[in-house]
Amino acid sequence: MSVGVVVILFNPDVEHVRSLIDAFCAPDWNVILVDNSPSPQQALLTTDVTYLHYPSNIGIAHAQNVGLKVLFNEGSDYAFLLDQDSLFSPDIAVELVRQFQDLEQRSPIAAIGPSIYCQFSECVDQGVLQKGKQVSEKLKTVKQIIASGMLISKRAFERVGEKENELFIDGVDHEWCWRARAKGMVIYQSLSACMPHRQGDDRVKVCGVTFKQGAPIRLYYQFRNVLILARRHYVPLYWKLRHVCAIPLRYLVNRYCFEQGKTRGAFMWAGLKDGLKRKTGPIEHALIPKSSVKKSDT
Repeated sequence: MSVGVVVILFNPDVEHVRSLIDAFCAPDWNVILVDNSPSPQQALLTTDVTYLHYPSNIGIAHAQNVGLKVLFNEGSDYAFLLDQDSLFSPDIAVELVRQFQDLEQRSPIAAIGPSIYCQFSECVDQGVLQKGKQVSEKLKTVKQIIASGMLISKRAFERVGEKENELFIDGVDHEWCWRARAKGMVIYQSLSACMPHRQGDDRVKVCGVTFKQGAPIRLYYQFRNVLILARRHYVPLYWKLRHVCAIPLRYLVNRYCFEQGKTRGAFMWAGLKDGLKRKTGPIEHALIPKSSVKKSDT
């Protein structure tokens, strides 16, 4: 049995990535770094890992596909997907692999991920509307999991297919999970393996409601991909209703309550227009406002 680790990078904290590499330096792990940064990370060019650089930024979905295909073609049976800031350890990985192997003997498992300890709320994320169904002391089934910490087998990847390149970034992990479920496969979340995680750059409370705050350009992909995914039959109805109905409120909060409101507004409008046109792929350069920050996290 061989297990690989794919880490997606974009202008990363090199020291943190090095700590991930060091943690998984044993022969049991095969580490692939897929870097979308404009410039190569020279400090990560070591013999310990396979380093693939795409300065044009091919997007997170394509980067994940590249890393997974390299691992599976080289003989790995299983692969983890990690973000560049994931606080992931071999102990978490070993527990997830053990659970995956046990489950695949008796169910059509597509993926498993750890429980998520939100570093903003300082508690384990239970989900807002969908908390999943507990099936044992250590496991529950869910409709989707985030990509960070997701474990996929070669068999599941071949059956479900690749991550959707055209979504580029937001919604990629959830869409793959929903597609897997439409094919009769199951998504699990471990209750015994827990990973600290930060989603977004900050949390801002407006009128008693907490909103995630991220880079302005991400709003383009979030708004566009909500409109794209909401048209698909296999996407859960609760997700469609929650995210489509939230568009006006999210627009007002990002436009008038967050910093860089004008820039955020421009990205949201561009995303809504392209979502209605069903346009996919990376944002066109002409749509990027001149006032936007130069360093985005796409």
